Amino acid sequence: MPADPRLIVPLDLPSRAEAEVMVETIGDAVAFYKIGLQLLAGGGMDLAKRLKARGFNIFLDWKLHDIGATVEKSAAAIVESGACDFLTVHAEPQVLRAAVKGRGGNLQSKILGVTVMTSLNDHDLAEMGYALDVEALVARRIGQVIDAGADGVIASPHEAALARRLGGPDFLVVTPGIRPAGASLDDQARAATPASSLASGASHLVCGRPITAARDPRAAALAIVAEMAG
Repeated sequence: MPADPRLIVPLDLPSRAEAEVMVETIGDAVAFYKIGLQLLAGGGMDLAKRLKARGFNIFLDWKLHDIGATVEKSAAAIVESGACDFLTVHAEPQVLRAAVKGRGGNLQSKILGVTVMTSLNDHDLAEMGYALDVEALVARRIGQVIDAGADGVIASPHEAALARRLGGPDFLVVTPGIRPAGASLDDQARAATPASSLASGASHLVCGRPITAARDPRAAALAIVAEMAG
């Protein structure tokens, strides 16, 4: 079964060497990898460039969040590297506008706004001082992503239908918290299965530990692809 480009596997591993071993272990079962903060200081950018040169799609999940000028320059430098298909920033108006401006005309690099972390629920938001519940805050941030001219959002599978409805058919809806049927939710408060997430409107699925922590990561990845295909 060929790799499904809608499946994104996070390389959330302690070292670049372990990440490279994981890529070789999974082989051609996966075409899209996410490099997050865990590898940022351990050669993450070099790894991204190397994987991109081999033909993989690369998601730099760095969740940029700073003053507009800094985000603009950071986004420009990341996009200029040529190793970025997806880049995350926090879905706040100034941050989004700055990232889109920094990206410039390189539309191959997509800017995605992080709405609400999938580890959070309504109680967590209230504890943080938000007056809105998860769905209302996600809806507001989707609107801010659209207004800024960004390309899509990171949202839980539970808000995928909302994102698809508000964003339209070409809007990118990338859903973390994907767990195969019967799997542990780990630290994901708002998780869902591959098939249900796609049915709700997700364009891409991020699935980590069920694949990378499996005894046979390649077989686990292929099983996810099979679930996606229905």
